[in-house]
Amino acid sequence: MKAGFVSFLGRPNAGKSTLLNRIVGHKLAIVSDKPQTTRTRIVGVKNYADGQVVFVDTPGVHKPTHRMNVRMVDVALDAMREVDVLCLVVDVSVRPGPGDRFLLTLLKDVKTPVILALNKVDQVAKPKLLPIMDHYQHSHPFVEIVPISATDGTNVEVLENQFLKHLPEGEPLYPADYVTDQPERFFVGEIVREQVLQMTHDELPFSTAVVVDRIEPPGDDTIMNIYCTILVERESQKPIVIGRAGAMIKQIGTAARAELERYLESRVYLDLHVKVKSEWRDDERLLDELGLNRS
Repeated sequence: MKAGFVSFLGRPNAGKSTLLNRIVGHKLAIVSDKPQTTRTRIVGVKNYADGQVVFVDTPGVHKPTHRMNVRMVDVALDAMREVDVLCLVVDVSVRPGPGDRFLLTLLKDVKTPVILALNKVDQVAKPKLLPIMDHYQHSHPFVEIVPISATDGTNVEVLENQFLKHLPEGEPLYPADYVTDQPERFFVGEIVREQVLQMTHDELPFSTAVVVDRIEPPGDDTIMNIYCTILVERESQKPIVIGRAGAMIKQIGTAARAELERYLESRVYLDLHVKVKSEWRDDERLLDELGLNRS
């Protein structure tokens, strides 16, 4: 039997969360086309016939500008020192930049086996893929290089087999029915935040957060009551989330409630409020409350 930890590492928007969700078969990480969507460490466990893999999804490595971003990057870098196998996820549909070179520099002193997953190959013509593979082969002694598409599943099973190949022998670390270490409250906040990101498009890229104020278990009416506050940084952003005559927040609430009911397997009453809190991304206490790990 093989057992151990595999951490996904990469730049923002490389597709790490999509890959985690596909492998584990559960939606553990919210996904959007906006960078820095994943803000904390998310664990997903998958059992195989010959082993158990504990996957760790981390925030994208980027240049931090706020305390929140510093924490995000620290979480990603800490994972490099705490796992059995590293998986560098690279988006081959975009040109490599300074961020990619920085990640390769970080890997220089790593003794952990590193597998390279060249993601989004469904968006690139095969002739263009070969020089990219050649470039990375000469950039680091990767134990394996696997071209994949986390979106359509191309070669994902091949990648999983490579993880098992390079993990140490050992007994399962978690029970067979264990999926994640994140509490229900975390997923509730993330589901609401995902809808905020999707509905507001490019108007509020990084300046929103969702605080779960209260969750009341179902009573006689079998409805779970959930109360959340959507935080924005500036007064001018509040009308964007609320919308004309409350149309936007109603749209966000309707979509989030449907997703919550699927996730919680319960009828849900969702109450959303919008609050302005300037510079919340530098508020250590609030970051703790949001579950953004402190290094």
